[in-house]
Amino acid sequence: MKSVLVLEDGTYFPGKGFGQKGEVVGEVVFNTCMTGYQEIITNPSNHGQIVTMTYPLVGNYGFNTQDNESSKAHVQGFIVKELCEHPNNWRNSIGTNEYFQKNNIVGLKGIDTRALTQHIRDHGSMYGIISTELGNVDILLERLEEKKQSLQNPVMEVTTKKAVHITGTGKRVVVLDLGVKHSIIRYLEKHQCHITIMPATSAFEDIMACNPDGILVSNGPGNPKDLPEIKQLLEKLIGKKPLFGIGLGHQLLGLALGGSTYKLKFGHHGANYPVKDFVTGRCYITTQNHNYALNNEIGEDVQIMQININDNTVEGFRHRSLPLLGVQYYPEGEKDLGDSAYIFEDFIKMI
Repeated sequence: MKSVLVLEDGTYFPGKGFGQKGEVVGEVVFNTCMTGYQEIITNPSNHGQIVTMTYPLVGNYGFNTQDNESSKAHVQGFIVKELCEHPNNWRNSIGTNEYFQKNNIVGLKGIDTRALTQHIRDHGSMYGIISTELGNVDILLERLEEKKQSLQNPVMEVTTKKAVHITGTGKRVVVLDLGVKHSIIRYLEKHQCHITIMPATSAFEDIMACNPDGILVSNGPGNPKDLPEIKQLLEKLIGKKPLFGIGLGHQLLGLALGGSTYKLKFGHHGANYPVKDFVTGRCYITTQNHNYALNNEIGEDVQIMQININDNTVEGFRHRSLPLLGVQYYPEGEKDLGDSAYIFEDFIKMI
């Protein structure tokens, strides 16, 4: 099945399609992870994106029901150099192409993913369209522009529609769901927390009625500046309850404290980002997935405790007098390495 990717600057990459047939539009990003493709596909932070894997072979260990980060796939499209059609793993439960068809993902393989990655790195992230219906570049660019205008706020598409309760014997934690990953919930469960997952549209009164010991503002997709209502909610919550922000939640907490955000040229998407921690004096290798970052001037009451060694972006902060902290990366992803999981431990101790 012939297919093509056309970027909004007119650059195109012909290849072969797999998975679902049709056309999809999304922001094209590249991810440098060598493994974890199932977690990437089901991560709500990737909602609406077309993800390119820089590692050349994808799919060799298949798919299973345990590694999902949410209840469904969230990527619009998935691009690989080579797709393993016959995975070999005792946990594998479904064929590769069948998985992409079942989850309505339009895939593209056989293109020069290195050239595509270099193009995005040099020119910045941009929207693109994958089409299995093939047309000339001008027609596809017109369809790209039309569909791009109709894209909705991704957080409102991924947040829970009603409160979800997970019974525990420990501290009561409200998770403000902006696109929370299952692994974050599992980490709270390991600490026996009584968890209430609340919609992103929740009011201040609804959250306080849960009588939480602490509030976790989750990861999620999109631009934090497009969520002024959530910023206002966090402004009300600051000082009322301990707060912990991850990813998009970290950015929104920074905005609520008076900081500002900006868009990165091509984002951070991968499992190999070095972070310098001024508190411990150590360097951590972290998993990240975001297109926006906080400026380093948040306020006199905020201590920047971590930065990205590659580009000096803010990776973590803590309020000097209030129980409040945020990190840009996924701290629960470092547990097995014994690295920056102490941040999660700090939140548990804080409440």
